[in-house]
Amino acid sequence: MGNKMTSRERVLTTLSLKEPDRVPIDLGQAAGDGITIKAYKNLIAYLGLPEREIRVAGKSSQTALVDEDVLQLLKVDFRRLDLGKPDGWVDEDLGNDTYRDEFQLVRRRPEGGFYYDLVEYPMADIDTVERIDEYPWPDPDNPGRFRGLKERAEKLHTETDYAVVLQINSSFFMRCCELRGWENFLMDLAVNEEFAVALMNRFLDYRLKVAENALREVGKNVDVVLVSGDDLGMTDRTMISPAMYRKLVKPIQKRMFDFFKENTHAVRFYHTDGAIYPLIEDFIEIGVQALNPIQVSTVGMGDTAKMKRDFGDRLAFWGAIDTHRVLPYGSVSDVRDEVRRRIKDLAPGGGYVLCSVHNIQPDVPPENMMAMFESAYEYGRYPINL
Repeated sequence: MGNKMTSRERVLTTLSLKEPDRVPIDLGQAAGDGITIKAYKNLIAYLGLPEREIRVAGKSSQTALVDEDVLQLLKVDFRRLDLGKPDGWVDEDLGNDTYRDEFQLVRRRPEGGFYYDLVEYPMADIDTVERIDEYPWPDPDNPGRFRGLKERAEKLHTETDYAVVLQINSSFFMRCCELRGWENFLMDLAVNEEFAVALMNRFLDYRLKVAENALREVGKNVDVVLVSGDDLGMTDRTMISPAMYRKLVKPIQKRMFDFFKENTHAVRFYHTDGAIYPLIEDFIEIGVQALNPIQVSTVGMGDTAKMKRDFGDRLAFWGAIDTHRVLPYGSVSDVRDEVRRRIKDLAPGGGYVLCSVHNIQPDVPPENMMAMFESAYEYGRYPINL
């Protein structure tokens, strides 16, 4: 395809499983594809850009909000649109680098650590359906979440040609694991099904009310919507058995995706880490259109050519550049080879957005970061002849 597209045209073409002019590029505008604060500082210094105060995208993961000058320099095709903070709430500082968020989850960063770990689970002692409403659920209608959202969406959509990504994230599975504690909730799924299903549905009720309010504000001024960021995989298998997923989790996910099908034209984006190959057919069935992050270092996920053959006529892939070994420990040549391979496997016919599998970690050399973006631009031009 010879004609140069705008970023929005490029993204919408590839997500409709057609070939654009080049593979779209992302950094920190969707979910789990961002950059940690330390890595971002290293990149800014490497690029010789002015020092600046780093804005925080995710406190617990210590990820940075990428600045406009960096997005433009790296030719990133997306711009994120975030909800605001609720009126009347700020995270409670508990001292010792520990805080409590609006869900009453307590997180602490250990000395010398990069991230905040969960240390208190507010629903650990709530294990019956009758007690679910005892929990102090946040207000989904809090106006602070939506103040200015309509105007910001309109501005991004009318004054830029980037693809606008609405950050709603209606995930419920992992959030229930956090509220109850991982061991507790996984046991709930095994021996207390009625409660587990009721809790997941209750959490999703809250999430969908937030989403309803947000979608009403943004209207048709968004192109992609982050539907969910529920991780369902580990490095060697799914987190719960496929049978358990299909019985207990999938029907609730279907309710979630049905809501977004009915309430927005935007492409439905789903982030789930790990070895989730056995579930991909299920994801397509419930309405996933773009799957992220394609964690190629896990069992069953590394053969991206097979993945493209099996699902590429029905699903777009978003990610796939290895953060487990290649980006932190590989050479510049290794990174270029990785980018070349994933584009060769996933890009023909459209349906591929290139970015790192996970947030770029503090130990990734900036030379490797730049090799990823420069190679994406070099190898990602259509027609793909690699």
